[in-house]
Amino acid sequence: MTELNQIAKKILEKGKGILAADESTGTMTKRLEAVGVSSSPENRLLFRETLFSSEAMKSFIGGVILYDETIKQKSLTNKKIPELISGYGAIPGIKVDTGAKILANSPDEKITEGLDGLRERLKEYYKLGARFTKWRAVYSISENYPSKLSIYSNAHALARYSALVQECGMVPIVEPEVLMDGNHSAEECFNKTSEVIKKCFDELNKHKVDPSGIILKPNMILPGSGSKKEINTKTIAELTLKCLKMSVPSEVPGVAFLSGGQSEFDAAKNLNSINLINDTNFIMTYSYGRALQQSALKFWAKNIQNVKGTQEVFNQRAKMCSLASRGKWSEDLEKI
Repeated sequence: MTELNQIAKKILEKGKGILAADESTGTMTKRLEAVGVSSSPENRLLFRETLFSSEAMKSFIGGVILYDETIKQKSLTNKKIPELISGYGAIPGIKVDTGAKILANSPDEKITEGLDGLRERLKEYYKLGARFTKWRAVYSISENYPSKLSIYSNAHALARYSALVQECGMVPIVEPEVLMDGNHSAEECFNKTSEVIKKCFDELNKHKVDPSGIILKPNMILPGSGSKKEINTKTIAELTLKCLKMSVPSEVPGVAFLSGGQSEFDAAKNLNSINLINDTNFIMTYSYGRALQQSALKFWAKNIQNVKGTQEVFNQRAKMCSLASRGKWSEDLEKI
């Protein structure tokens, strides 16, 4: 499994993170329409290719998670998208789950599906150039949730997925996302996230998944978006690190946080705080979607042919995230 460990470390190498550009067609349509751009295959590709061919790809992006549509497309220069990404030194990846559906016997919770036919799909994606994959499980926090059923079912699915991915010679991103929705406290988020991650690694172990050949993509420990409680960034960092130290095997090479609804600014600020006090062996970096793309998307929407200007906006955002992954970000740098 040393090859998988090397792939994981290359994706997460110092100062680099992951661009999550794996929005489904439905999600991407909502994002484009929100900024007044029609969602055609051509426009979806144009925005993504603008990011994939930016200077940021060389210095700040170690991997890109693609969607099924995108990995099969060709760039405007007639290059296959995985080749375009690889040409900048980043590693192409692919989202392989088929979405979160209602969990049987617990209708307020979700189970992620996509295991049927996964082995065959993985072989196809490998041939297309993917070297890592993503599967996202989602958990909500309330008085009764996440339930034991949700925690077990999603951990089991993540483990089965990871075993198939490693069998195919790719690195699985394990993404158990405890959602920010709700009015729960940071302490409740800490308790539930710790339980979720521990169960994931119990199942990964049972399925003989090599922890040195995965990347963990968790949420940070945050109060719910509806919570009125104030929390400072240092406390967020301390709780997040405490959770990971007690839940994650030391063999795991790195943690790439999801932004989970945080603003671009907060996602950088909190990641920076984590790295200022990181006392683990884990690389702590980013796997952001909106927190890397939102400013660039808004700028691009004004003139979708302004590739250079859009790339400058993206380059600055990626640079801020890169600095945060090394504990070198500051609020003043945001204003430059």
